[in-house]
Amino acid sequence: MNTHDSDGRTQPNGTTGRRALLGAAVLGAGGAVLGLPGAARAAEAKPAGHGGGLKSLPKPTIIGHRGSSGYRPEHTFGSYDLALDLGADVVEAGDLVPTKDGHLVCRHEPEIGGTTNVADHPEFADRRATKTLDGVPTTGWFTEDFTLAELKTLRAVERIPANRPHNTLYNGRWEIPTFEEVLKWQDEQTRRRGKQVWIYPETKHPTYFRRLGLGLEERVAKLLRKYGKDKRNSPVILQSFEPSSIQRLNTLVDNPLVVLLSGATTQPYDFVATGDPRTVADLITPKGLREIAGYAQGIGPTVDLIIPKDASGNLTTPSTLVADAHKVGLVLHPYTMRNENPFLPPAYRNGTDPDAYGNVFPVFQKYFETGIDGVFTDNADTALLARADFVNG
Repeated sequence: MNTHDSDGRTQPNGTTGRRALLGAAVLGAGGAVLGLPGAARAAEAKPAGHGGGLKSLPKPTIIGHRGSSGYRPEHTFGSYDLALDLGADVVEAGDLVPTKDGHLVCRHEPEIGGTTNVADHPEFADRRATKTLDGVPTTGWFTEDFTLAELKTLRAVERIPANRPHNTLYNGRWEIPTFEEVLKWQDEQTRRRGKQVWIYPETKHPTYFRRLGLGLEERVAKLLRKYGKDKRNSPVILQSFEPSSIQRLNTLVDNPLVVLLSGATTQPYDFVATGDPRTVADLITPKGLREIAGYAQGIGPTVDLIIPKDASGNLTTPSTLVADAHKVGLVLHPYTMRNENPFLPPAYRNGTDPDAYGNVFPVFQKYFETGIDGVFTDNADTALLARADFVNG
């Protein structure tokens, strides 16, 4: 998930398929499944299987945000493996950025000073630079300045140690995965676990990288075709904050596609780059949603677009976005639910410690009650308990 994410996105393996509840649903655009809230979700779902498409996923779908980033450094195989162990229905593996030699790797951002130990490598000290990334001056080390071989000498570290000091225990343990390695891992884990593993990669800053001659979409499509995962029912959902990236992918592959949406007053960077004056507020109107439904199967809005917050940061009345999106056949997978105090509305915090857990279960319930089709979460095990409360309540 993008830096637009407000951070600063699993029921154990054997139970997800048996006890995951697929609500009364209607087929939406491109075969997407749209669930209904409350008691309508009381029908048993079948295990997600090969070729089942989005309709095979439990609802609300629990999506492991960058793996299990509440417990392990994000976008590592340690994080991805644990997300499956915890029971995530889908793993966001990963946020895709290119290397100097054109490989796709999984990092939250192209700037890797905060997610790797690159600063501890004196041989790369001269790679530190300041660049303008989507209009924002950013200083650090960037994946496009490293070959894949060089990146493989680095190790991942916890991105937000103030909130997750326990994750720093695992600093240095895992390397940076490539997207091709993720596709192989997906097949291996599907075989090992006896159920189809789903992934949810994102194209990061596609306009920025296209201007550098490192277009993302063609590279993603080439790898998906190589591994036979470019079909409508393939267990790979593609997402981006730039609608033009999703439109480009729509011409290259048949995978389910999702447009990510940040705050209402923000603009997708491809709109900024082309002089399109529209904001996210325009995209979530009935007209904007109909346009998105012409090339995508879903949207991934920030949770604030589902239930706006007041000036104090507390939840207010839900918007009509869920109903409006469902009306045009779009699924909604909002982001991001996290357990720690700073990421929760003030009314649901326990004390003031930045690494302490708040009272997250009622927050999950409020979002589930809106009829969302799934949610990105850093804590998939918590989300699964919340889902069980919701569907059995």
